[in-house]
Amino acid sequence: MKQTRLYFIDIVRAIAILMMLQGHFVDTLLDPQYRSDEYTAFRIWSYFRGITAPTFFTISGLIFTYLMLKAKQKGELNYRIKKGIIRGFMLIGIGYLLRIPLFQIFYGDLGTAWLAVDVLQCIGLSLIMIVLLYVFTFKKTLIFSILLFILGTVIFITEPWYRNLEINNIPIAIANYMTKTNKSVFTILPWFGYVAYGGFLATIFYRYLERQTFKKTVITSLFIIGFFLINHSTSFLYYLHRVTDLEIIKLSAGFNYLFKRLGDVFMLFALFYLLEGYLKHSLILKIGQKTLSIYVIHFIIIYGSFTGLGLNRLIGKTLQPWEAVVGALLFWLVVCVIALNYVKTNQFIYGKINRLFGKTKESKED
Repeated sequence: MKQTRLYFIDIVRAIAILMMLQGHFVDTLLDPQYRSDEYTAFRIWSYFRGITAPTFFTISGLIFTYLMLKAKQKGELNYRIKKGIIRGFMLIGIGYLLRIPLFQIFYGDLGTAWLAVDVLQCIGLSLIMIVLLYVFTFKKTLIFSILLFILGTVIFITEPWYRNLEINNIPIAIANYMTKTNKSVFTILPWFGYVAYGGFLATIFYRYLERQTFKKTVITSLFIIGFFLINHSTSFLYYLHRVTDLEIIKLSAGFNYLFKRLGDVFMLFALFYLLEGYLKHSLILKIGQKTLSIYVIHFIIIYGSFTGLGLNRLIGKTLQPWEAVVGALLFWLVVCVIALNYVKTNQFIYGKINRLFGKTKESKED
């Protein structure tokens, strides 16, 4: 079968990481007096910032699952599965490392704040779960696809049951993956739902990508489904409640943000898949392939990993709107220049993994 590279995946990852950079910069440093829905610019910024995390989780599920399924075609599935598990634990480890207060080690008191779960830990665990689900379904793509869709839907609908979940009788390191009581930023529920939907999309790409009309069909479908989820998913959930009389569906409809954000993600996917030929610039693709390095660098600069001296302490929430805009643009430039020219995180780590499993050449799609 002809190998078709999905450039739009790297494009979406590049857009998502740039949205994250400016989102964290502005959120951390903008003066609180301007953080009000009275300002149109802030409302627009806030809305698009809310799309960033769902996009990241969904695209992570899509690319990881797609590469795993493609590895099966090439007879490299076992290697991909082992690498996926290692990559998941690697992300979890980096996520914790970025939060460890190194100076407190000398006083023998690390505390527990560093055990809070952020995006890297959540994505890392999600990738491991994708691998386990694939193995659980006996590596049958159709069963795997259906299971991912069902899981994503159930996780979203049952969100009211775990929205304010408190867990006190298990170790905090484990509880933090399920509850925000200890200041975790992301929890496995509901965020694994987006990874599951991304994996479901990957099974569709894997099965039908080579068909002549696939691109046109999937773009149209993503636009239509995305529009429906944004504008009509709430009313559809209320309709399902009337039909089934299940209280959980009514509760989900009353605070329906997950399906709406999924609609935003689908619309973004459709847009950038449509514009793939125009945005297939080497710089954009390189940024999309450097998301881990960019994330690590931006975290150190903004939040002061290792040193405790980040922009959040040095500047704080003091910037005027125009200063935040100019600063965000400069922040983009600085982080991307460092990541693209001086940091070799991905190549080093994946090179070690390749040698561990006897591989000599790494796919550019990682």
